Amino acid sequence: MNLFYQPEIQKLQQLSEEESRHAIKVLRLKERDEIHVIDGVGGLYRCEISKAHDKKCEFRILETKQGFGQQPYRFHLVIAPTKNLDRIEWMVEKCVEIGIDEISFIQTRYSERKEIKIPRIEKVAIGAMKQSLKAYLPKINEIQTWKNFLTKLPEADFHVIAHLEEGERTLLKDIPMQKQSICVLIGPEGDFSPEEIQQALSKGFKPVSLGESRLRTETAGLVACHTANLLNQ
Repeated sequence: MNLFYQPEIQKLQQLSEEESRHAIKVLRLKERDEIHVIDGVGGLYRCEISKAHDKKCEFRILETKQGFGQQPYRFHLVIAPTKNLDRIEWMVEKCVEIGIDEISFIQTRYSERKEIKIPRIEKVAIGAMKQSLKAYLPKINEIQTWKNFLTKLPEADFHVIAHLEEGERTLLKDIPMQKQSICVLIGPEGDFSPEEIQQALSKGFKPVSLGESRLRTETAGLVACHTANLLNQ
């Protein structure tokens, strides 16, 4: 099943120029052929092509299914982006394939990147959503400073921070997060500063470990996402 993305499907029964070109030029679909369209918020639509144009492919909705592929939990990843943006794009792609609800980027003391192009990240996320047959596009937030992040924390049943400082830490897999919401905080390659760790703990974040190995930032984000998914199967 090939999925097409139209976030405003209730207003516009028409594919974007890029999606139209793929449907008509690449897949060679014709009028009266059926396609499946997702809206990014859980809607899956069985549709029929009414105008097979490679720049403006029009369709009519035949059947609607809401809540397609909805997860029984909510996962929010807050992460300091790496200097090499390709590594973050790779992580976003894999996290979306696994299942993630929200991604926030933060700028910490040891961060190597202070800006990030959200449209580019969203494009990667859309491709991964379609490829993995999902109907939910995660919310992707603009990068913010550590100070701003602490002033308004995301809502969640569990707030945890994965850091490398010595001290007692619970394995993430042992957090009772089944069918709950969790916000996981991942630092840059140089880890969080001791001050940042203490500030997060004072805000209610619990220290966690992702295992014995020392992981790259993007690997840590992916491991956290995968762990939450496994615990909710």
